[in-house]
Amino acid sequence: MSTYISESLRNLIAESDRQRCCYCLTSEANSGIPMSYDHIQPVSKGGETSFKNVCLACRSCNEFKSDATEAVDPVTGETVPLFNPRTQNWYEHFAWSYDSTKIEGLTNIGRATIVRLRMNNSVIVAARRRWAISGWHPPAN
Repeated sequence: MSTYISESLRNLIAESDRQRCCYCLTSEANSGIPMSYDHIQPVSKGGETSFKNVCLACRSCNEFKSDATEAVDPVTGETVPLFNPRTQNWYEHFAWSYDSTKIEGLTNIGRATIVRLRMNNSVIVAARRRWAISGWHPPAN
C-alpha cells in the first residue's frame, strides 16, 4: 500500500535532499533512476507523512530498508536504530573509503545501517568506481 504525498511536500523533500538518496548519497542524475520516498518511521509502525519523517531514497536502499527501524551492528552485535537522515548528520556516522567506492560506518548506527540497506553491494560499488573516475563522485556535502 502506498501513502499519498502531496506535491508541495514532494517539492520540499526534493529540494532539501538535493535529488539524492539520504542514506547512500547516490544522486538521481548519476543513477538515472528516479528516487523514491521513504518513511523513516514506516507508516505500518505509526510513522507520519511529514517532512520530519519522509526522505528521498534510492530504490536499492528503500527496498532493503523495507519497514525496518533498527538493525544489528556487525562489530558489537547490539541492535541499534537505523540512521535517521532528518535528525542525524551523515558525516558523523559514515565516511567514504579511500577510493570513494564504499561507505564505511563510523558508529554502531552507521555500521548497522550499511549492513541492513546493503549500501556496498557489488553493483553500486562498481557504479561508484565509474562515477569517481568521471569526477562525479563522491558528492559534496
